[in-house]
Parts: sequence; C-alpha cells; structure tokens
Amino acid sequence: MNLPELFLKKHEDKRLRNGHLWVFSNEIDSHRSPLEQFGAGDLASLHDHTGKPLGIVYVNPATLICARLLTRKPNSAIGKTFFKNRLTQALNLRNRLFAQPFYRLVFGESDGLPGLVIDRFGDVLSLQITTAGMERLKPLLIDVLIELLTPAAILLKNDSSQRQLENLVREPEVVHGKLPQTIVVEENGARFITDIAQGQKTGWFYDHRCSRAQLAAWAKGMTVLDLFSYAGAWGITAALGGAETVVCVDSSESALALAKESAAFNGVADRVQFVRSDVFDFLKQAREAQQRFDAVVLDPPALIKRKKDYKNGYEAYRRLNHLALQVMESDGLLVSASCSHHLQRDDLHEILRSSARHIDRHLVFIAEAGQGPDHPIHPAMPETEYLKTFFCSVSACM
Repeated sequence: MNLPELFLKKHEDKRLRNGHLWVFSNEIDSHRSPLEQFGAGDLASLHDHTGKPLGIVYVNPATLICARLLTRKPNSAIGKTFFKNRLTQALNLRNRLFAQPFYRLVFGESDGLPGLVIDRFGDVLSLQITTAGMERLKPLLIDVLIELLTPAAILLKNDSSQRQLENLVREPEVVHGKLPQTIVVEENGARFITDIAQGQKTGWFYDHRCSRAQLAAWAKGMTVLDLFSYAGAWGITAALGGAETVVCVDSSESALALAKESAAFNGVADRVQFVRSDVFDFLKQAREAQQRFDAVVLDPPALIKRKKDYKNGYEAYRRLNHLALQVMESDGLLVSASCSHHLQRDDLHEILRSSARHIDRHLVFIAEAGQGPDHPIHPAMPETEYLKTFFCSVSACM
C-alpha cells in the first residue's frame, strides 16, 4: 500500500513503542510532513524521526489527536481482510466470555479499532463511530459485519459529542435492515426492554453487568434505592435477587417508562417503584423526610467529561455521595461508581472516606469493581480504563 508519510519529531516515538496508539499534533515533524497536506480520515505511513516505519495510521489534521494507529505492520492493507481479522478476534473473545450474544463487541483501541464502539443486542448491532478516520472506513466495516454476523439491523447512533470534535454529522442512521420495535437485552438472568435508537449512548450500559450481579447476590430482603436508574438495570436485577422493595430514580420519563415495562416483564413490578426527579432534589427531600434505605446505588453519568471540568465535577461527586450516605440505614450497603475517566479511583476513594467522616459514619470497602470483560483495558492506554465502583458497608461510627 503506497501511502503518504507522516514523521514524528525526535524522541516522540517512545510512548507509541510502549504500546500507545495515539499521536498528538505537537509530536509531528511539520517541516517534513505538514499536517495540512492530509485530509480528515486519510491513511498514512507513520515513521519515527530516523525514517523507521512505525505502522499505519489514519489522520485528522484538525484535531489534537491527529493520528491513531491501526496496525504496526507497515505493509498491511487496510481493507476487508483487516476488518475481518479484527472483528473475528473480538467476536471470539466475547463468545468465550458470554453464553448469549449480548455484550460490547468492540471497545475501540482495546480491540485494535480506534474510534469504534459496537454493542450487540442479539441480531441487532448499535455502532458509535467517533473519528473521521473510522468514518472513512465505514463501508468496509459494514460489509464485513454483515458477512460475519448476518445481523437483522445495524444502527449508527452517531450522537456522540466526540463526532462534533471531528467535524462529523451527528445524525443516527439505520444502514442495514430494519430496527425491530422492541429490543430485549438478556443480562444476569433478567430481560430488559430498551430503546437503542433513542436511548443513551448505544442504548444500554453493559459495563456494569458484573457489579449488578454482585449487588443482586447481596440484595435479599433489602430496601434498595437506585439513583440515576436509567432503564432499571441495577434496581430490577436487585429485585430479582430478592430485594424487598426498590425505588428507581431518574430524570428521564422515557427511561423510567422502559424500566417500568421491564419490571413487569420480569415479574417484579409489585416491588419496584419509579420516581421521576432530579437526583440531588430527591436525596435532599428524602433526607428531610428521614427516609432510609438498606442499600443505595449511586451510578451517575460522567460528571467530568474534560479535564477543565474536574473541579466542578469532583464537587458534584462529593455532594452526591455525602447525600447518599445520609439516607442509609445503619449497617447499609452503598454502591458508589464513577464512569468519568478524569476522576481517578483514588479520588473516589477519598470522596467516600471524607464523606463518611463528615457525617460520623463507619465506612469500609467490601469489594471493588470496574468495567466488565467486554470492555477490556489496554495496558498501555490508561484512557481505556474509566469505570470504578466501590461496594461499601456503612454503619454507625465505632
């Protein structure tokens, strides 16, 4: 494959040689290879400052991450065989991990396909393409997915804010087949009705699957508060695990409607309540009314999306955990999670420690968790590790 060449400055290849897959615009030798000569999504051969090839990248000259490595084999062709090999490898891993076809099939860089996320819902695929490079390769990708999986439908969600950074259109599109009216997700012995076209992200959050199973194992006889409940995955799983009552709180009426339908679908509607409310407002009112719960699940959306949001986001996480602890029964269970990459595990650890001390509670960690195995972590890319969860036993101060 005869590709234009992209050269790095001296000493800028170390991170890539250690396994990372991103190239930043300030690492490019702009005299030898001006970024302006590339179009958004162009393929290029990447070289270190001595001219030694490092692999093949796709390029976007208008973004801070100006290139992403597709392969370290400089003579590879980025065609159908490339996608078939990568997707087959990803599929084989998930088939080893899960008995049913409900999982994240592709997790970007961790599966060697930067800028791409694919969630599988039986014979329906929901895709998020977030880079111009992967957008340019979309026809090849779709052809291989159809050949490999014969899906009934393929939806391009295309609503991620990252697409805007890459100057891509943010319009969902069904590119193959016809979406069924109802999508049913099977997880942990439960079945959930979801709306992948109108729902958040790809339509479901598979990443907490293992943590939800852990909560269900401990939920028997408990009163459970599920905050930011979305379509009820935590709460309904807890009810199936034997929770006495569950209250799901979310600000989205459509999400709660799906959760209510799923509760009935799983035969637990009599034990699950649904409250449409801002979570901060609900917690303040519950505290004032002296409502108490045996278990509280705090799984908010990402409150720190960019580094510059860190201070305000940290404070929001602190307030949420502080309020959640105040509506717990003594000897309760708090499940506190964060999907913000910029909030490190140690940050959440400190928020929980300080919040418990502030209200004079004895808090200990009884388990920790992260993203499920269908969201594998690339050891050279800390950006692929984002989810952290603490299971906390909370009691009166000793």
